Amino acid sequence: MPLSAFHPLCDAIALLLQPQAEVVLHDLATETVAHIANPFSRRDIGEPSLLHEIDFRPDVAVIGPYEKVNFDGRRLKSVSAVLRDPGGRAIGVLCINLDVTHLHTAIELLTNLTRLPAGAGQPAVLFHEDWHERINQYVHGWTARNGTSVADLSRAQKRQLVGELASDGAFGGRHAAAYISRVLQMSRASVYNYLRAAKGGGTTEG
Repeated sequence: MPLSAFHPLCDAIALLLQPQAEVVLHDLATETVAHIANPFSRRDIGEPSLLHEIDFRPDVAVIGPYEKVNFDGRRLKSVSAVLRDPGGRAIGVLCINLDVTHLHTAIELLTNLTRLPAGAGQPAVLFHEDWHERINQYVHGWTARNGTSVADLSRAQKRQLVGELASDGAFGGRHAAAYISRVLQMSRASVYNYLRAAKGGGTTEG
């Protein structure tokens, strides 16, 4: 099987991941680079492959992923596939080099944007009377403890949550019932109905 049969595969992978991936095809018969798609490592076709240290025993099919550094310092995540003829003899190595430099930069930026200084909390002056924030935290904590989300709450869970919010004084703020109805994605009538049930007055809905 000629290695040229793999050229379209190299080109397709490079096009799919363009411009972040370089695909290099090595010819083991000549130990040279046979094809490069989207070259950014400054390697040339025909130059030595330098693969003599690789073990090409029959059970080796994929090598990696592993980390490399490009000539310009960019960080690469690479993986290599050993290509074999119908008889199982290794004839080539297809290497994909993915430039992950921008991904690492983005991760670092997002980490820095979301990081708070050590010991930083909510300023007491700002949040002392913010019942919106207290309700948000209560609902988030309740759903997390119960392994669910607001969107997936059943009627029974909403009834229980409203009752617990009432017991914790969440309805003391002005328009709190309206806000809780929006947070829990239910009508105000249902909220008041669950409130009556929590106070022992029975319920006429869901």
